Amino acid sequence: MPELPEVEALAQFLREHAVGAVVGRIDVAALSAIKTFDPPVTALSGRDVTGAGRWGKFLGMDCGGLWLITHLSRAGWLRWADNPSASPPKPGRGPLALRVHFFTPEGATPAFDLTEAGTRKRLAVYIVHDPAEVPGIARLGPDALAVTEPEFAAILGAASGRIKNVLVDQTVLAGIGNAYSDEILHTARISPFATAKTMPAAKMSALYDALRAVLTDAVARSVGQDAARLKGEKRSGMRVHGRTGMPCPVCGDTVREVSFTDRSFQYCPTCQTGGKILADRRMSRLLK
Repeated sequence: MPELPEVEALAQFLREHAVGAVVGRIDVAALSAIKTFDPPVTALSGRDVTGAGRWGKFLGMDCGGLWLITHLSRAGWLRWADNPSASPPKPGRGPLALRVHFFTPEGATPAFDLTEAGTRKRLAVYIVHDPAEVPGIARLGPDALAVTEPEFAAILGAASGRIKNVLVDQTVLAGIGNAYSDEILHTARISPFATAKTMPAAKMSALYDALRAVLTDAVARSVGQDAARLKGEKRSGMRVHGRTGMPCPVCGDTVREVSFTDRSFQYCPTCQTGGKILADRRMSRLLK
């Protein structure tokens, strides 16, 4: 899933490649991805692209006061093409959800595709006058890179539940998903199952520092990358997430995994849980 660093990089990519262009034809290949109908998608055609922005994990393109907002969900992505096909795509086939064509001042005709892999289609597109009209944006907590340490401490102090769940709750803190929460907790040497509101002040400060360090580094590595390379850049920077069975780069212990129905997270027992192996929920159910 694209998280704060990748979405920030995609917003910067659009600022560099789409701002100044005029929106041309828009091809809708998956009608289910369009979550608003007034204004219609066609209202974007002929408008100048004047900016791009990010709200948590939402990506937006400003078309002269009318915004195209998307949430890429777990398997969505933005793909840029300098020479896109001139033929409209056939609806309902393949991963393509939406294609936006442009006319640049230099006479080029690029486009970007919003695509989604897999069978669970959750990618969402909104056409709105104000990003705050998107329900998911209206519910967001403070941005993870904008929150101050006192604000962060207050947020955790008021939160119930395990710290892993608190970090990925977009209504509490916006922008962090499963992957970067694993990395932040590993960097801070905190168990994913630690209780947020009872965390000692020293641990809370270490967690805030880790959050800033991990996200700032990831943004620095991501911004400026071609959109096609961002997924690989994200994977290459991970120390525990997606590395089950591999040695921890800090201590050498084996990275472990806890699995749920549709997701999993990774951690290092030596660095984070005092050597304790956390119960794998998937295996626990099988053994009942």
